[in-house]
Amino acid sequence: MECEWKPDEQGLQQILQLLKESQSPDTSTQRSVQQRLEQLNQYPDFNNYLIFVLTKFKSEDEPTRSLSGLILKNNVKAHYQNFPNGVSDFIKSECLQNIGDSSPLIRATVGILITTIASKGELQNWPGLLPKLCLLLDSEDYNTCEGAFGALQKICEDSAEILDSDILDRPLNIMIPKFLQFFKHSSPKIRSHAIACVNQFIISRTQALMLHIDPFIENLFALATDEEPEVRKNVCRALVMLLEVRLDRLLPHMHNIVEYMLLRTQDQDENVALEACEFWLTLAEQPVCKEVLCGHLSQLIPVLVNGMKYSEIDIILLKGDTEEDEAIPDNEQDIRPRFHRSRTVAQQHEGGGIEDDEDEDDELDDDDDTISDWNLRKCSAAALDVLANVFRDDLLLHILPLLKELLFHPEWVVKESGILVLGAIAEGCMQGMIPYLPELIPHLVLCLADKKALVRSITCWTLSRYAHWVVSQPPDTYLKPLMTELLKRILDSNKRVQEAACSAFATLEEEACTELVPYLAFILDTLVFAFSKYQHKNLLILYDAIGTLADSVGHHLNKPEYIQMLMPPLIQKWNQLKDEDKDLFPLLECLSSVATALQSGFLPYCEPVYQRCVNLVQKTLAQAMLYQSQPDQYEAPDKDFMIVALDLLSGLAEGLGGTIEELVARSNILTLMYQCMQDKMPEVRQSSFALLGDLTKACFQHVKPCIADFMPILGTNLNPELISVCNNATWAIGEISIQMGSEMQPYIAMVLHQLVEIINRPNTPKTLLENTAITIGRLGYVCPQEVAPMLQQFIRPWCTSLRNIRDNEEKDSAFRGICTMISVNPGGVVQDFIFFCDAVASWVNPKDDLRDMFYKILHGFKNQVGEENWMRFSDQFPMPLKERLATFYGV
Repeated sequence: MECEWKPDEQGLQQILQLLKESQSPDTSTQRSVQQRLEQLNQYPDFNNYLIFVLTKFKSEDEPTRSLSGLILKNNVKAHYQNFPNGVSDFIKSECLQNIGDSSPLIRATVGILITTIASKGELQNWPGLLPKLCLLLDSEDYNTCEGAFGALQKICEDSAEILDSDILDRPLNIMIPKFLQFFKHSSPKIRSHAIACVNQFIISRTQALMLHIDPFIENLFALATDEEPEVRKNVCRALVMLLEVRLDRLLPHMHNIVEYMLLRTQDQDENVALEACEFWLTLAEQPVCKEVLCGHLSQLIPVLVNGMKYSEIDIILLKGDTEEDEAIPDNEQDIRPRFHRSRTVAQQHEGGGIEDDEDEDDELDDDDDTISDWNLRKCSAAALDVLANVFRDDLLLHILPLLKELLFHPEWVVKESGILVLGAIAEGCMQGMIPYLPELIPHLVLCLADKKALVRSITCWTLSRYAHWVVSQPPDTYLKPLMTELLKRILDSNKRVQEAACSAFATLEEEACTELVPYLAFILDTLVFAFSKYQHKNLLILYDAIGTLADSVGHHLNKPEYIQMLMPPLIQKWNQLKDEDKDLFPLLECLSSVATALQSGFLPYCEPVYQRCVNLVQKTLAQAMLYQSQPDQYEAPDKDFMIVALDLLSGLAEGLGGTIEELVARSNILTLMYQCMQDKMPEVRQSSFALLGDLTKACFQHVKPCIADFMPILGTNLNPELISVCNNATWAIGEISIQMGSEMQPYIAMVLHQLVEIINRPNTPKTLLENTAITIGRLGYVCPQEVAPMLQQFIRPWCTSLRNIRDNEEKDSAFRGICTMISVNPGGVVQDFIFFCDAVASWVNPKDDLRDMFYKILHGFKNQVGEENWMRFSDQFPMPLKERLATFYGV
């Protein structure tokens, strides 16, 4: 063995001095320490000094020794591959010798250091590590055992995958049985480490654990009532994960597990209760949920409801006693980053509204942002929400008696939790709640004026969950009083209430749509007044409420008096914000909706808005080019600026129609779009295809010269893996074909095969199917000779995807296309003629010439097969279809 490394006394003092200084609160001292650490990293044995201070220099205080280890850890992270062999060997042997230091802080620091070295790919190059740590577990000395376990737990967390691979010769086959032995250890800390180690391997269904699954579960049951909260928490966590991956093994014990989890959900220790509460959320996703829980609901529901009360600590953290804070500026750290959702083009359906395939995130997001985001209250509410969706109205048997007591309770905390319960069950139990709503909604509207801000804010949320029902009743009964009170809450003196009211109002707008038109002046008055009142964070939500209003009432907003109220504050913000300011996102989104709604009313504002959007796109593209050519000198741009600008340009094109022509003529937007359509980021392409479609409709004369460049790009983006990109590209192709007419012919081959493939794919989202069908129909309308030969390959999915959309221009052109193709290739439809009949019957009132086309095809088919065959064929039709065809087309 080479002689042991010894530090130089002077060097040691210098490093100690540095460690002391680095604990100083003064930032300039901190900075000079950072610089000196960088310089010292030039010396190979600097790291030897650091490990020496951590493990050998016992006379020094522990925080300084630990800090030395943490600086070493950072060096390992940054430069480990450059450590000379002697240095890394010295560090490794020191770590293993001191894993059992008598100080818990030093043990933990050594453990972190070992894990960091291991995660630098060193598990392969340090073959002695795992056997040595496993050996140390058997040490008589508690500190050594605990230190080794702490390090193993961290290694299991960081390197779970490599531990279960052939690279290391599958050490888990030895480690997992070893860990299981320690479940019964006398020290709670060690028991807790042992479960935490094994828990790392449940979700990945690691083979070594699956072989020992039964002893693992038995051992968990043995620890179920452990006196140590950390052990109980790990037991609960294990059972929740096993529910997902090895339900088969838990089922025989399910009754006992449910009873146990009921107890743990009420554990004195909130961390244990939260882990246990996750069990109900996970169980609700399993098909066996109903059968497993139906006998336990009477015990479970009160437990969940009880967990939904704010705890005392929550109320302190939420400053629940601060009623008025509207004048206090927001803390910038509290404002969550917003993500822009790019435009997706969708079809109107029967029964109103645009259906969105991506589930909106209207999950239980009530408003406790400032507490640690996930807590027992939120978890209990989420569990109640999913269980309401499983058990539907059967849940009300257990909830209604509780609700009566909670909603009218004199203590505000209890009453508040009752209102949250009512909101949580809204989706699942809506049918069963309807008889109670005429009494409950007016009570909730009264609660909007409660003297406690936290009661007012939760009431906003709960009412928004019942907005659909409110809007279905005569407007004066509930909508008008609810809207009047909500608008007052938008101007509340408490910021949390303002936020909740704005979000709830946006939901109400989406449900009520044009029902709001009579109240527009009153609504705008409030929203515009809020502009002058709101702090930063809520302003961002206010933009959303204004944008949603514009989407909901559409052209009804286009009245001079409304424009005069709404536009000045928006344009004032627009002028205040710099191009680099992310607050532009929600403002641009809002303006996009407003421009589309106002149509010609937006004309006075359109030029500066158009110019700025084009500039934002140009700037972002330029910065992206710089970054690509010299990534070390330039930062990558935030492409959201470009995406939002493209979407606002789409809104302008849609709202202004042909009047946007001269703005397009004077700008280089088509060149910029050509670049955007080839961007690496899917959302950029998605928005540029939406704009291409809108400009095609608004001013095709400027788009036409670029079609030869654009079409191949559109063809390569017909990839259904990226649903929204594919959807918008498909829609744009359809719009282009209508404008191009027979000149579309050279481009058909670039796109037709992909479109036919997409329409035949299983599980394709509805919006994409509909747009694909419309585009195929439109291509067939302008180039029937090219498309008709493939009729048989798409006619059935084509008919089924278009039967549910409303009569409109797009549907009209698509059906003209299908009729034209049938006249070119009647054989292509014979096998699926019943589907065509059904699609024709979905029209409420087609234009006369389209109706004639349908009439000719139906009668042509009937004459072709003869009366008797037609009778046999039409007997397969459902009654409503038979009647409609007889009434409208006489067949």
